[in-house]
Amino acid sequence: MNEFTLNAQARTDLGKGASRRLRRLAASVPAVVYGGGQEATSITIEAKELAKMFENEAAYSHVIELNIAGAKQNVIVKAMQRHPAKQFIMHADFIRVVAGQKLTAIVPVHFINEEAPVKKGGEISHTTTELEVTCLPKDLPEFIEVDLGALEIGDNVHLSDVKAPKGVEFVALAHGKDLDIANVHAPRIVQDEEEGTAEGEAE
Repeated sequence: MNEFTLNAQARTDLGKGASRRLRRLAASVPAVVYGGGQEATSITIEAKELAKMFENEAAYSHVIELNIAGAKQNVIVKAMQRHPAKQFIMHADFIRVVAGQKLTAIVPVHFINEEAPVKKGGEISHTTTELEVTCLPKDLPEFIEVDLGALEIGDNVHLSDVKAPKGVEFVALAHGKDLDIANVHAPRIVQDEEEGTAEGEAE
């Protein structure tokens, strides 16, 4: 398991103007920590440290040790705002993790054996690349694996087809939504040629 740690400072200078000054003058990112039966805490994190940690995909779905001026607490990322063009992190929301208490998190999807349906002449479309899960902190997976090896052209993978890791539940299924995860379809150029041939025969 990877271990992630972030150092932060409490922030008292709030508001959009203060956040802009932080990013511009102090090379820091404003953030908020909430949940766990405690009041929300505004913090700042060094931009370089935050960016380096999130170069690792696992950090998005992993419990992080947050050190706020010596006071440590476990958190997970709840939301993150990036600059639309430059993609640097502008703001982050963290939620406190309480041992023995279920949490909800966004986990990336890893697709495996994609070459099998491609060899059969199919093209793969990923309709989602992340899933919302609920589980105890100790059961939080770094990713959800989806095997596409057995798919044929025209097949779809739904959330109900995906095996959740032990202790993990998919939030969408709990709300009666069986999401489409991926599908295999014939190449577009082949479809266009077939349609053109059918039209020619009809004429």
